[in-house]
Amino acid sequence: MNKQDKIYIAGHRGMVGSAIKRRLENDGHTNIIGRTSAELDLKDQAAVRDFFRTEKPDTVVLAAAKVGGIQANNTYRAQFIYENLMIQNNVIHQAYEHGVKRLLFLGSSCIYPKLAPQPLKEESLLTGLLEETNEPYAIAKIAGIKMVESYRRQYGCDYISAMPTNLYGPNDNYDLKNSHVMPALIRKFHTAKQEGAATVEVWGTGSPMREFLHVDDLADACVYLLRNYHEELFVNIGTGTDLTIKALAEMIQEIVGFRGELKWDSSKPDGTPRKLMDVSRLHNMGWKHTIGLREGITQVYEAFKKYEGAKV
Repeated sequence: MNKQDKIYIAGHRGMVGSAIKRRLENDGHTNIIGRTSAELDLKDQAAVRDFFRTEKPDTVVLAAAKVGGIQANNTYRAQFIYENLMIQNNVIHQAYEHGVKRLLFLGSSCIYPKLAPQPLKEESLLTGLLEETNEPYAIAKIAGIKMVESYRRQYGCDYISAMPTNLYGPNDNYDLKNSHVMPALIRKFHTAKQEGAATVEVWGTGSPMREFLHVDDLADACVYLLRNYHEELFVNIGTGTDLTIKALAEMIQEIVGFRGELKWDSSKPDGTPRKLMDVSRLHNMGWKHTIGLREGITQVYEAFKKYEGAKV
């Protein structure tokens, strides 16, 4: 990518899109464009076509998606599959139609079979059944991977896909109804500390293992791939290490300073038992994350406190 190339980030105000935008700007890219959902409905085929016809971007980062945690995925199943399919179909096809040179499609680690061998290798895709609670979202993301792969094979498009592990960082969603596990725990422990509560309820048994990557590390990896990767197979992006949800909850409890007790609600779903990414391909290319988990959560919590204080 040249510094003058026009780069369209779909989802530029979300956690992932905004991190990639910051990373590119820090690297001297000045011709970055984005549209809010109010300005451009990516589910609208004609609107997306008109946008590409007018703007003619050189590079596209497809970070726009309907996302959420276990509850949101399981509750809004139809919306998750419909909206994600529409967004990626429109953006990828119009990128091809209007001569976009490079495109990066971002998926999720939930694309892998529920009981796939750990750590999850890229080659394990479509080798078993998916986790039931997020199956519609996962199927949409798998379709995106196969769409990028198919446009590469049929049309020769230099388009690539990357699958991040669980993410956290600036611009995360802290709504308890729709958030992922880490922001939900940060909010719960912070609120309990403020209110002097004796206990905090945590979903599930605490036994599932999860891997977490700071979104600034993800953004760095995405820019690295756009500059250096030109192969068909999608690439896992993660840290290569994980911990139990119980250990995560205890780490966040300590960072927040909540002195009460954790109550585990085992009637709530655990989700996939483990989702550790095999990141050896990315490591072998020369990229590795730099932000440790405790360091990253501490940074995120300090920012969260300022945000909460500003609302009062």
